[in-house]
Amino acid sequence: MLLFLSVPQPRPPGARTRAGAARVARWRRQRLRLRQLRRLRGLLRGLRGRPGAGGRRRSRMALCGQAAGAASLPSELIVHIFSFLPAPDRLRASASCSHWRECLFYPALWPQLRICLRVSPAEQPRLEFLMRKCGWFVRELRVEFAAENYLSGGGGPGDGGGADGGTGGEEVEALQLSTRWLEVLRTYLELVLCVLVSIRNNRNLQKFSLFGDISVLQQQGSLSNTYLSKVDPDGKKIKQIQQLFEEILSNSRQLKWLSCGFMLEIVTPTSLSSLSNAIANTMEHLSLLDNTTPGNSTLITAVELERFVSLSSLALDFCDFTAEMARVLTDSNHVPLQRLSLLVHNVSVMHKSLENMPNDEHWKALSRKSTSLRVYIMAFDIKSEDMFKILKPSIPLERIHFDSYITCVSGAIVDLISRQYDKFLTHFILMNDVIDTSGFPDLSDNRNEDPLVLLAWRCTKLSLLAIHGYTVWAHNLIAIARLRGSDLKMLEVTEESIDFDQGELADQDVDPVHNLIEQVSLGLGQPWHAVMDIESLGVFTEPNRHFYREMQSFSEDI
Repeated sequence: MLLFLSVPQPRPPGARTRAGAARVARWRRQRLRLRQLRRLRGLLRGLRGRPGAGGRRRSRMALCGQAAGAASLPSELIVHIFSFLPAPDRLRASASCSHWRECLFYPALWPQLRICLRVSPAEQPRLEFLMRKCGWFVRELRVEFAAENYLSGGGGPGDGGGADGGTGGEEVEALQLSTRWLEVLRTYLELVLCVLVSIRNNRNLQKFSLFGDISVLQQQGSLSNTYLSKVDPDGKKIKQIQQLFEEILSNSRQLKWLSCGFMLEIVTPTSLSSLSNAIANTMEHLSLLDNTTPGNSTLITAVELERFVSLSSLALDFCDFTAEMARVLTDSNHVPLQRLSLLVHNVSVMHKSLENMPNDEHWKALSRKSTSLRVYIMAFDIKSEDMFKILKPSIPLERIHFDSYITCVSGAIVDLISRQYDKFLTHFILMNDVIDTSGFPDLSDNRNEDPLVLLAWRCTKLSLLAIHGYTVWAHNLIAIARLRGSDLKMLEVTEESIDFDQGELADQDVDPVHNLIEQVSLGLGQPWHAVMDIESLGVFTEPNRHFYREMQSFSEDI
């Protein structure tokens, strides 16, 4: 005779009371998690079991009636484990099985996506796959297009021709370069379209940042319309890109950060009008950097800026930042501006006027409105007389970056900066990409004191100093290191920029190079050496990208 005894199950606490409904649900969730953890613990015990009877018995007990292996883990647990892994490790782990691959692109794992792409046809299928998976839900998207240097010489047909085929070799090489230009430009447009199409209906997007490294396509100035017309004869792709960008702005519901820098033909003067008033009123960062805008047209006007009452950081072309904009930002209904990044480009200065720029009274009003306002300026090939007009005494200048190919910065400009901005300046970058390295300009000519030494002495908050293409005397470099000491976190000076006095070279008992390294390291309180390979520092080789990334971090550090 068989007796079946019914064992009563434990009743959840508070099950009979109406007030205990929440406790019942919480109790059931706890039991579910406990069962999952016991299941995982049994699986791990089984996998750790030693060979032999005992190990096999423990493994059979742990995995009784269940499929062994990674596929038996619940999806929620896999997603939770993936959340502790960096993005590259997640991608590697997803190759384990199809189940893990399905869990890889769970929205909670990809709240932000930062992509740096080479403008190469090989990148397109990878980008399409990634954007198809993540583009519809990602909250923060930052994309950088890094154009490969197709224009750099690499053993072309005209390299070793001698006197016979000089002209013919140059024509062949020019034709090859023209073909590469078209290839890069065509690929660039396709990649931009791929990104914009994938996020056109994403209403969760909060941060959207685009950077296009098109400097390789415009080494001789603005990109010629001839090449653009060959790639896009009817202008359909360019128009499609502009329409998609405006559609993304109009569909956005949570956008707080919009940044677009050096992108070819994507932002127009009417693009921001696609933003609703609700989104414009809550926007916290706006960056529109494009020195190829023709004529007197601007990407944003003072009237349009009145809608952006919550801006805490702003980045614009300097010629677009007018006195009327400064007045708008000082209105009582606007949030105090914290960060302002300005790009001064010779192309903009040639086509636009500096007459409408803010005067010193406007800068004083901005500083009174926000005592924590800091300004970051980057100047490309700007003449000294124009810099004297731009550098108003009341600008709270924290960072300045000079980059020139034709026009050199004068010692008077450096001296002016050290006197006017001694309370704010933390970053000073001086770059001169000259072809003839035998004759770097000397800022200390006809001066009692070197302007760079005075800069280090007056600017007590200086933490970064980078120099290339200007003569820096060894004894002045030692003086800079001693003046600033450990507060100078980064001192980057290229080897070819350093020069020695004749007296130091004549002393046979002391190696001048070794003595320089020793004295500078001692002054900084950390090991130091000159930059031997300029290609290793993006601040010298990729000024556009360096400025854009610094501007991003500068704006985020509020």
